[in-house]
Amino acid sequence: MTIKLAFSRPTSTMEEQTLLFEQYRAVGYDGLQLKEAQYAPFLLKPESFIEAWGGLSGSSSALITGGNLDGASVEKLRNVFRFASAVGTELIVYCHGIPRANVTPADIRRYADVLSDLGLEAQQRGLKLSLHHHFNNPVMHRDDFDIFFNQIKEHSIGLTVDTAHLVKSGIEDAAEIIRSFGHVIDNFHLKDFDQGEWRVLGQGSIDFGPIFQAIHEIGYQGWISADEESGGSVIEGMKDCYAFMRSRLN
Repeated sequence: MTIKLAFSRPTSTMEEQTLLFEQYRAVGYDGLQLKEAQYAPFLLKPESFIEAWGGLSGSSSALITGGNLDGASVEKLRNVFRFASAVGTELIVYCHGIPRANVTPADIRRYADVLSDLGLEAQQRGLKLSLHHHFNNPVMHRDDFDIFFNQIKEHSIGLTVDTAHLVKSGIEDAAEIIRSFGHVIDNFHLKDFDQGEWRVLGQGSIDFGPIFQAIHEIGYQGWISADEESGGSVIEGMKDCYAFMRSRLN
């Protein structure tokens, strides 16, 4: 497997979503990592998604979803598994939507047990489940990563590293996270950040030099996605992010 580049961006209109699907391959990306709203209307009818977008290679390379791991949330995740298996998705990126403030180390270990089992379920469908650490989610602080990944069942769940969420969560040394958890990293969300706002790659204050160096050092092979949430133009963001990543991965 080699490094493959993906693009991910929320869309507010059908016109924007159509532009996203129609242009990512032309810009140079290998796939899309879809926000939940972009595939949710098709969740129980994957054949409609396949009819609309299934002819595009990588159109659903990853699906981003989330929840709080209660019964309804877990059932929704299983629906995502079923949909993903039908449309040819590789990776489910999970954002664990529980506020960090009242979460204890014991809670994090319990969440790791639950997500490990779900990760093994995903594998039975030919999928991989990846935890997206997140500002104000249970895995947020540096110690949380150790607690969670020391608890998981081996090879059951991976890690999606989001550069901007690391910085927003107070973790300045993203390269250290990459080196320490390279054995579980199966996805990257590269996003810039400055003055409390998401930025297009290269237009914020994150120093990506050490980040790309660490990616090279761990010999990473897999998906690297621009996670473009600045609110700017779909096409401009797509092109700018692709140029930024490609120039640093050559």
